[in-house]
This record gives sequence, structure tokens and C-alpha cells, in this order.
Amino acid sequence: MNPIEIRTLDHVVLRVEDLSKALAFYRDALGLTIERQLDMGLVQLRAGTSLIDLVPVSSSLGQLGGPPASVQGRNMDHFALELERFDTAAIFAHLDAHGLEHGDVSQRYGANGVGPSIYVKDPDGNTVELKGPATDQRRSSV
Repeated sequence: MNPIEIRTLDHVVLRVEDLSKALAFYRDALGLTIERQLDMGLVQLRAGTSLIDLVPVSSSLGQLGGPPASVQGRNMDHFALELERFDTAAIFAHLDAHGLEHGDVSQRYGANGVGPSIYVKDPDGNTVELKGPATDQRRSSV
């Protein structure tokens, strides 16, 4: 038996160039709430049972990671946030109201099976997948 059993994603830490733009995206557009803020340059946002930490690259903590990520040097491909429900028209209207470009809905595999999802970019160019509940809960055996 493996002593390490992963239950769910705990948190993701994103280094951001403009904290106010990042908060406008994650807090205002996606509806996350600020859990806590630390003087070292860290804002933790509640995303369901997980956290998304925002670290401004200009803060003392952010400077430890070097220069900000760029198109030529991303520090991740994307991360997915599972939604409670998936109403395509309502999601598109909400993203459009916040001036956010988004992709089309596709059926994609995730932790709980195949379900609808949409890709959207945050202000720092990170891709965020908004993942609907699984419609086909078969899991891969691999």
C-alpha cells in the first residue's frame, strides 16, 4: 500500500504581475473569496475545497521565483476548477460580461470522468479550465 494517497487538489500558487487584475479575474469574475492575505505578498483565495494563492512577482516572496513567466517560459500548462453545475449560456454570458475571451465547450476527461469544459485565460496568460460535472463517470484504469 502506498503511504501517499491523494484525495484532491489542495492549492495552486500563481505568480502574477498585476495583483489587482488577478483579483478582478479570480475574485470578481470567477467568484472566489479572499481567505487571507499575508504581508510577505500572498493572497489566498477559496476555490471550493481548494485554494488558489496569488503571489505578486514584485513582492518579496514573488521575487524568490525570478522573473515573471512569459509566453516563451510558462510555469504550467493549465489547471482545472470543477464547477457545481454547467449552464453553457449562463457561463458564456458571465464571462462575456467580464470581458473575458473563452473557448468553446468541449467534453474533456477529468478527475471524476468526462464532462463539459471551457478554457479561459487569466490576466497573466495562465489557462484556467472551467470543468463541469462529469456526465460519463467512467475512470481510466491506467
